[in-house]
Amino acid sequence: MDATTMDSRPRTARDGEGVRMAVLIAAGLAALLLMFRTEVSAALAVWYDSTAYGHCYFVIPIALWLGWERRDQIAGLRPRPVAWPALLAIPIAGAWFVAERLGLMEGRQLALLCFAEIFLLCMLGWRLYRALAVPLLYLFFLVPFGAFLTPALQHVTADFVETGLNVLGIPNYVDAFTIEIPEGVFYVAEACAGLRFLIAAVAFAVVYACTIYRSPGRRIAFIAAACVIPIFANGLRALGIVVLGHLIGSAEAAAADHLIYGWIFFSFVILLLILAGLPFRQDTTPAPVRRAAPSPLPATRPAMAVSVLLAALVPAAAAPLASQMLDDAVHAAPVLTLPPFVATAECQTDASAPASPGVQHFVCGQARLDARVRALPARATWSAVTHAMRDATGETNAADAATSGLSVPGASPSAWRLVELREPPRLTASALWIDGTPSAGGLTPRLEQARNNLLGGNAPPLLIAVGLQPRLFARAEDREDARRVLADFLQHQTALLGAIPTALAGTR
Repeated sequence: MDATTMDSRPRTARDGEGVRMAVLIAAGLAALLLMFRTEVSAALAVWYDSTAYGHCYFVIPIALWLGWERRDQIAGLRPRPVAWPALLAIPIAGAWFVAERLGLMEGRQLALLCFAEIFLLCMLGWRLYRALAVPLLYLFFLVPFGAFLTPALQHVTADFVETGLNVLGIPNYVDAFTIEIPEGVFYVAEACAGLRFLIAAVAFAVVYACTIYRSPGRRIAFIAAACVIPIFANGLRALGIVVLGHLIGSAEAAAADHLIYGWIFFSFVILLLILAGLPFRQDTTPAPVRRAAPSPLPATRPAMAVSVLLAALVPAAAAPLASQMLDDAVHAAPVLTLPPFVATAECQTDASAPASPGVQHFVCGQARLDARVRALPARATWSAVTHAMRDATGETNAADAATSGLSVPGASPSAWRLVELREPPRLTASALWIDGTPSAGGLTPRLEQARNNLLGGNAPPLLIAVGLQPRLFARAEDREDARRVLADFLQHQTALLGAIPTALAGTR
C-alpha cells in the first residue's frame, strides 16, 4: 500500500523535498520526450496540418486547470515514489514495438502517453496520482487518434443522406461517397466525414462531465451522448446541404463554405449538449476532501527517488533501442530489371525532361505525367514503405490530399490507390507489391512486411506511382478526364506489370 499521507515535518523540509521531486519528474519527462521525439514531432505536425486536431493545443492548459481545481483534494499530500508500477511499462514497450513495426504512429504515440502515465504513477505514488487522475488521464487527448474512423464515418454520412433524400422524395443516386441529384453532384470527402466534430465533442464532453458531475454514471452517460450526437448531427448537416442544393438548383452554390457553416452548426450542437446536461449537474456542492491522518513519515531519500525514476524509464528506452538494432540490419534495396513504361497515343515521351533514376516523363496534351518504379529493402519497416508511398504521391508536403480508388480494367492489379492534391493540382495512381503480390491494403500487408522485417523478407516491397499534373481541376469533368488518362496509360503497361512477379521472384 502506498504511504502517501499528510506530512507533519517542518515546512522547509517539505519544500526542499518537493523541489527535488519536481526536478526529477521534469527530468524524467524530458528524457521520455527526447527518446520518443519522432512521435512528438509527428503529433505536432498533425496538430498543425489537420483541423480535426486543433483542440490538442488546449489539452495541456485544460489539464493544468483541472489540476488546479483539485488543489484542495491534494493539499497536504506529497509524492511517495514506488517502483512496482514500472512493471506495467514492459507490456507497453512490447506494444510500442509492435506498433512501430506495423507503421502505426497513433499506437506509438499512445504507448508514449502510457509510459508517461506509468512514470508519473511511480514518482507520485498511488494516492497522489489517484487524486490527479482526471487531469493526468486527460493528457491522452494529446494523441491525434481516430483517423482510422474516417472511412466508416464517410459511409455513415452517405447512408444518412441517402435515407433522408429517399424519405423526402428527392431523386438521387448514391455510389459509395458520391451523391448525385438532378441539380448536381456532391462528394462526402474525408473533411466532411465529421471526424473533427466527433473528436472535439468528446474532448469537450470529458472536461464538462468531470467538472459538473460527481457520479461516474452521469459522466459516462454524458460522454456517450457526446459520441453519438455529433455523428447524427453531421449526417443531418450533410443532408441539409444536399437539400439546399436541390431547393436553389445548384450543388456548387449549396456546398460553398459548407465547412464554415459546419462549425456554426457544430457550435449549436455543443450548446444543446451543455443545456441538456445542466439539469443533472452536481457541482453546486463542493467535492469531498479526503485527508489522511497526520503521521511522521520519513523523507523520501534522493537515491530511492532516482532508482524509481530509472526503473520507470528503462523499459521505455528498451523499445526504441531494439527497433534501432533491427533497422541497422536492413540491407540496401535490390536492383530490379524491368521493362520501361511505354508511350501511348495520348501520352508521349517527354525528351526535354531531365533524367531521373527510376522515373520516366511523358506529355499528355497540356498535362505532364511522371511514372516511377521504386524497390525498397526486403526488411524495410512499414513506416519506410509508407514514407516512400506518400513521397511518390506528394502527400508528404501536401496540405490537402483526398484519397480514393482507380479501377484499371485489364491491368494487374486492376485496383489502384488514387491521391488527389488540390494545390498544386496533381492526381497520382499508385500500387504496392508486398511479398511479390499486389497489396490490397488494410492490416494484412502491414503484418506481412513486419514478418519480413523480423525474419527476413522473401521479396522486396515494390512501388509504382503514376502522377498526372494538369493545369487545374476547375470542373468535375477535369477530374474525370484526368482519371481516364491515368487508367488508359496504365492499361498500356502490360509488359512492365507482367514482368514484376518474375523480377521479384529473382530476388529471393
